[in-house]
Amino acid sequence: MHTREEQLKAFDRLLTVMDELREKCPWDRKQTFDSLRQNTVEEANELATAIIRKDMNEISKELGDVLLHVIFYAKMGSETGDFDIADVCNRLCDKLIFRHPHVYGDVAAQNAEEVSKLWEQVKLKEKDGSKTVLSGISDSLPSLIKAYRIQDKVANVGFDWEHKEEVWDKVKEEIGEFEQEVGNMEQDKMTAEFGDLMFALINAARLYKIKPDNALEMTNQKFIRRFGYIEQKAAEQGRSLKDMSIDEMETLWQEAKVKCGI
Repeated sequence: MHTREEQLKAFDRLLTVMDELREKCPWDRKQTFDSLRQNTVEEANELATAIIRKDMNEISKELGDVLLHVIFYAKMGSETGDFDIADVCNRLCDKLIFRHPHVYGDVAAQNAEEVSKLWEQVKLKEKDGSKTVLSGISDSLPSLIKAYRIQDKVANVGFDWEHKEEVWDKVKEEIGEFEQEVGNMEQDKMTAEFGDLMFALINAARLYKIKPDNALEMTNQKFIRRFGYIEQKAAEQGRSLKDMSIDEMETLWQEAKVKCGI
């Protein structure tokens, strides 16, 4: 691992490279906050995927791409005189210190759960209590993550199940209500009840300390690997998937579950 001096030197090198690119490269010079926004979202998603895969080399690479965007936005902010990278770093440090009174102050917090509840109280104080508990949740968050954040935030101010096992009664209730609407075949009501069911399942995940978006992406990747195995075996037999019966595909699916740990 690098020393602090080496780390600071590398960061300074990055700032210098960004200065040069913004001055000399036509593409970099043309970029704006708006033009980079979608790329930033994509880079963040690529980092999230690398984390799910636990690919440390890829995580390091994708962190660099995300950091590039941070530096890029800070450079553009400095050009307009609105802010620069020092403002970004100092504001972040100030916020971290303010939100960690158990580290920088005299407030006690013995575990992660106590810290999480403390954060919600501190965040409200940041705006002199003018913000509501849920006002800090971005509308642009994916719905799955937003649901988790909503439930986490209200739980930190005491709106939660007394015993986590109680959530399963709610899940069963929502399954029943969804099944009832499926029987009625009213699309809008089915959609609403399915949303309620997903919300309850996400709540169960939170209570059992599972990140539902991580869990779902792990299942996505597992499905892709297993279905890829079916495609590979079909190709080896010179066959098209369309020509295979569901029973044949199921046999290969079961093989995929035990082959090479996938």
